[in-house]
Amino acid sequence: MIITIDGPAAAGKGTLANNLAQKYSYAYFDTGMVYRAVGLEMHLLGKNMEDKAAALQIAQNLTFKHMHELAKNPDFRSSLGGKNASIVSAYPEVRAALLKMQQDFALSPVFADGTPAKGVIYDGRDTGTVVCPHADVKFFITASAEVRAQRRYQEFLQKGMKADYNEVLADVKARDERDANRATAPMKPADDAIIFDTSDLSIQEVTNKACEVIDEKQSC
Repeated sequence: MIITIDGPAAAGKGTLANNLAQKYSYAYFDTGMVYRAVGLEMHLLGKNMEDKAAALQIAQNLTFKHMHELAKNPDFRSSLGGKNASIVSAYPEVRAALLKMQQDFALSPVFADGTPAKGVIYDGRDTGTVVCPHADVKFFITASAEVRAQRRYQEFLQKGMKADYNEVLADVKARDERDANRATAPMKPADDAIIFDTSDLSIQEVTNKACEVIDEKQSC
């Protein structure tokens, strides 16, 4: 079974995806990792970030297992990792290669250690519309900008990072604006997606609702 979880930042996609992957023993694919993996590999190999040919070659050879190996590097989630990911994600050829890698994964999903999985949970933007438009179940998780900003603000505080709620809220709204007005594939729910507004729901309540949908689909 292929399940996609799409939606804006801090809506609860990742937590829901992890919960479902554990419950159903499915592989979990965080699609945002692919660009960080290519950017980090470029850095580790000493490649110039503007070398599009090198970035394309790395993207074409990237595997799910190697992506998870790279994720163990401290720079994977660092500001450097984010900067490099942003650079390589701007190359159309790299984006096309990584899209194919993500789509091919659904044909033979595996866990991080390479063992086969009977299904996959895709967590990320455009997963239900671009990555896997033929997924068996599609969820679109959202919440008000204020609620999402508060969640992100609390995450920063828990990590010991300084943060200002108003600045976080402004960033969330700006990101929403960019996503809604992208020239290519603006973020929106798939026509057949099930939409959950998590503004007033706990993650357990959202998980329970999602499981009801999946269980009904499996019984069909």
